[in-house]
Amino acid sequence: MPSSADPLGAAITTAAQRLHAAAQERSRRPLIILIDGRSGAGKSTLASRLKDLWSPPTTVACLGLDEVYPGWDGLAAASDALAGMLREARSGRPLVWRGWDWTKGAWGSERRRGPADVLIVEGAGAVTADTAGIADLRVWVDAPAAARRERALRRDGETFRPHWERWALQEDRHILTHRPGSLADLTIELP
Repeated sequence: MPSSADPLGAAITTAAQRLHAAAQERSRRPLIILIDGRSGAGKSTLASRLKDLWSPPTTVACLGLDEVYPGWDGLAAASDALAGMLREARSGRPLVWRGWDWTKGAWGSERRRGPADVLIVEGAGAVTADTAGIADLRVWVDAPAAARRERALRRDGETFRPHWERWALQEDRHILTHRPGSLADLTIELP
């Protein structure tokens, strides 16, 4: 468990425990959890910590939307694709999609996740009216802009730096169009 000297780690651990408790109150299987928020907010780390709270025999699959976005202009396209993918998951079938090869800047190979008892999907654009109606638990993660930028650029380095503003504009459109925070069951504020 992160120490008090790591306020972000401690906040994410507390948030994961809170989400896990909320998930335990829902009995539908597969249990579908969506975690949305802006880049660098802490979604991926939160999803990973949440996944680790389940133990066998429960099976958990995680999907980061960075595996679905078709390039730097693909936030809306991934949101649209996710709705169909979740309908498949809701029917007990695996998620199947053609991934984006970020190195080549082109479509890559077919990818699969699940089926699983619990499906956690994290990424900017995860919560829309279409996906919210399919999911069991919707989460909005927020953090201060400066902290988000610093974390995202530390994580992705020079690969992301030239695309930061371009991606932020897509996040703005997503938030204005879909209002994911208002569709969320839980809002997580991270430092």
